[in-house]
Amino acid sequence: MAPASRTPLVAISMGDPAGIGAEVILKAARMIGQAEARLLVIGDRDAMEAAAGRLGADAPRLRAWREGQRRASDSVDVLALGKLKPSEYAPGNPSIEGADAAYRYIIEAARMAMSGQADALVTAPINKEWLNRAGHHFPGHSELLAQMSRTRRWRMMFAGGQMKLALVTVHMGLRQVSEALTRDGIYQTISLLAEHLCKQSGIVRPRITVLGFNPHAGENGLFGDEETRVIEPAIRRARKIGIDARGPVAPDTAFIRQGAEFGFDGAVAMYHDQGLIALKTLEFDRAVNITLGLPFIRTSPDHGTAYDIAGRGIANAASMAAAIKYAADAARARDHTARREKVAMLRKRSLAGQTG
Repeated sequence: MAPASRTPLVAISMGDPAGIGAEVILKAARMIGQAEARLLVIGDRDAMEAAAGRLGADAPRLRAWREGQRRASDSVDVLALGKLKPSEYAPGNPSIEGADAAYRYIIEAARMAMSGQADALVTAPINKEWLNRAGHHFPGHSELLAQMSRTRRWRMMFAGGQMKLALVTVHMGLRQVSEALTRDGIYQTISLLAEHLCKQSGIVRPRITVLGFNPHAGENGLFGDEETRVIEPAIRRARKIGIDARGPVAPDTAFIRQGAEFGFDGAVAMYHDQGLIALKTLEFDRAVNITLGLPFIRTSPDHGTAYDIAGRGIANAASMAAAIKYAADAARARDHTARREKVAMLRKRSLAGQTG
């Protein structure tokens, strides 16, 4: 991705105080170079201090957030929202109070990203059951952020070092997927992925491979008609507006197709396990969750609160570090794309003036 003249400010919501959020944030901060990103944690100062104390000398120091200050190489900035009791951030012991606090951290961090005060948002894990117990009835981060930003068209995307893919459907039973697949839904997924790869990954004309739904992509209708009925029309529609979309391809061989003839920059999977079994097999510790379609950049590590290991200091921070790096890189690429588009527009106006 293209370099930028400034270091992006990445806002990080701390997640459930009883989970591993604070720990993986602190560990990831050690893994992120000073020039990579400026980190601002929105959360509870005492919970962050407690996590730092458990990590000992390996933890960066914490500093109260002041807008405009530079990131120090050995510090993480914290914007404290309220003050939790020790019992409300005890590792492995979730509470309604802690879940409600996690909700408030997301809201404030998202507000900063929406207003441009932060360049990107990274969300540490929350627990959906406890979020609902606290009275916030959302299936997860994406639905909450979509409602906040009044976003109607959004999709879940996952990325690792070797693969990027978006999902047409997410959390539903397999018997429901066929009825949920529509031409418009598949087209929207293709177009949102293409837009992301272009504007936030710096790929001028991304190549997108679209998976079939049935074995062998339907075998010309022998195993089902989803390919001819909804997937192929969606691909044709995407190609009409200039998107390099290809398929539908047989799902069982889609991710071994490499080289000049079969290479691709991103993939579209029809349902959750179709794409994520492959991605998590290859990228389990490095996978990043991205929400496409939001008016700001949002990523998260691809794991949960891990209450069972919270407070033990053994959580793997690789996915959190990857989420922060992806968000920072996406912010740089977005800024570079905006500058490139502005230059092109000014050049076009200048040429129009010369010939007018």
